[in-house]
Amino acid sequence: MAPKKKPGENIVATNRQAHRDYEILDTWEAGVMLKGSEVKSLREAKVQLRDAYARFTGRELFLLGLHIAAYSNASAQGGHELERTRKLLLHEHELAEMKMRVDQEHLTLVPLSLYFKNGRAKLEIGIGRGRKHYDKRQVIAQRDSDLDAKRAMAARRRAD
Repeated sequence: MAPKKKPGENIVATNRQAHRDYEILDTWEAGVMLKGSEVKSLREAKVQLRDAYARFTGRELFLLGLHIAAYSNASAQGGHELERTRKLLLHEHELAEMKMRVDQEHLTLVPLSLYFKNGRAKLEIGIGRGRKHYDKRQVIAQRDSDLDAKRAMAARRRAD
């Protein structure tokens, strides 16, 4: 399920496995603290979001495992670490709500998509519950049956 593109947004990367592996309960938009060469690499869409996850350290939220490739035109000494810990920027009340839900309900913070909104890098982060293997099969079967039903309804409408 690809995220909807809104006016003024430029989607850089999406985590397509997240919706398959997790039941996403709620989403937030967070800013990401980046260095200059990281922003330039993002504009070239040289990023992997698949293995990334978010974790609380104290009262702050950090993104780990996000791989941003080196900027192609950067000098060797002026680059950035490829997989460094990056701080996520959210309001205090959003952080408190997320931390409470993660602690009480044993949920996971999963990055869903990375995009530019009005020139600033944003991360859509979801809070989700992990799915078991049989749950994934049920979701796939449900999606396939819904698709078959839509096709049958469309064919019926064309026939009339």
